[in-house]
Amino acid sequence: MPATLPSHSRDQLPSVPSNTEPIDLHTGRLETVVKRMSEQAARYEVQMRDLEAKLSENLSNYRAIDGLMQEAVTGVKKTSNRADRALNTQVPHINRELETSMQALNDLADVLPTIRDQVRDIQGFYDTGKTKAEHLEMDLTWLNKDFYERWRCIIFDESPVSWRWKAIMRCLFTISFLICTWLFWLLLAGAYKAHRHRLVWGERLMS
Repeated sequence: MPATLPSHSRDQLPSVPSNTEPIDLHTGRLETVVKRMSEQAARYEVQMRDLEAKLSENLSNYRAIDGLMQEAVTGVKKTSNRADRALNTQVPHINRELETSMQALNDLADVLPTIRDQVRDIQGFYDTGKTKAEHLEMDLTWLNKDFYERWRCIIFDESPVSWRWKAIMRCLFTISFLICTWLFWLLLAGAYKAHRHRLVWGERLMS
């Protein structure tokens, strides 16, 4: 492309020589101006190439950034669509589930005192049945014992009999023990008395 002269170069052009100036001087000045213009055109060309390279690099960066921005916008749109879909479908479902749960809790709060009373009654029935079973087991164990074991338990140990019966049996045992002790004492006193009076047993006594 033809190089155009800048304005300051045009200002620096020498004035048209008069017919009286020498032709060599005019030719030398013209060559100097042309040389300067060629050097300046070469510098401009280098600057244009640098500018073109920078523009190409910036355009590549812009395309890469634009691709990333498009991907980010697409991801945001997808996320927004998912959020809108969840807001339109999941949130009402969650609200319905919460209402159902609250209704169930309210129903349980109304029924819970009745259930607690029923559980208390069942616990009472269980304790009563357990106590009766234990008494029945004790009665069966008592009935399976022989007379001596019953008598010993009534006098010296716990037994499933009334306190009156225990008092009677213990009084009878005390009376019997005292009588036996008294008889044993009489027996010992008689033996001692016989020994004191030189009473012997055997043939002499029989005679």
